[in-house]
Amino acid sequence: MKEPPSQPTDPLPFVAPCQRLPKAAPFDWLRAGWSDLKSHPGPSLFFGFVIALISQAVTAATWQWGNLGLYLGLVSGFVFVAPALAMAFYVISKEHAAGSSVAVIASLRLALAAWKRSLVLPVLLIVVLLIWARAANTLYIFYPSINHPKPSELALFLSIGTVVGALFSLVVFAMSAFSLPMLLDRKVDAVTAVITSINAVLRNKQAMAVWSIVIVGSVLTGLVTAWLSFIVVMPWIGHATWHAYQSTIDASDWPKAPAG
Repeated sequence: MKEPPSQPTDPLPFVAPCQRLPKAAPFDWLRAGWSDLKSHPGPSLFFGFVIALISQAVTAATWQWGNLGLYLGLVSGFVFVAPALAMAFYVISKEHAAGSSVAVIASLRLALAAWKRSLVLPVLLIVVLLIWARAANTLYIFYPSINHPKPSELALFLSIGTVVGALFSLVVFAMSAFSLPMLLDRKVDAVTAVITSINAVLRNKQAMAVWSIVIVGSVLTGLVTAWLSFIVVMPWIGHATWHAYQSTIDASDWPKAPAG
């Protein structure tokens, strides 16, 4: 039996309260996200195809003009910008819940309008991605200088890269888990949305750990399928993220954001 969500936590100043989530909550979000995808396959799959195409182009450019360290940095750093790329899916889910018609052009227009209102956060995520890509490239100095290193000789490179990447990813995950959907939904500043997101993640560590595993698994699935799985996976995760926000954050104290 599904556990009902608890009442919102004690409010903090300038932060929207959040629900206490059961550990299995992400699976409810995935079910709701899949339902949205089936309801609006046209615009959802179109934007998924665009993201897959962009991912392939970035991969090709990095492989052509970069090196392994930069390539791994960009691949692992995808989690930094994925929430911003998923804005169109949040729009589709929001319009679907409101009973409005959903089309590619209309969704794109609303997503761009939301981007303008929340521009500070997407720019910040992109800046962090570039910093991480540079850091990953710098970590390449730990890569063994011989042509065919043994697994033990790769241990230092892989362990340092994993630790540094995990720290970057945890910070960005906490910042962006709920902030962009909140900025789309409500007239709220980016600082409040980010602090709200961090607070909700910290108060729901188990559920958010499961959610982070789902997201990392989705990125790895994209990697091994030459990003083709993103055509379906990105819409699914994007729609699910909207439902994650709706079921976790109580932002009723802030007015609704304008439609366009």
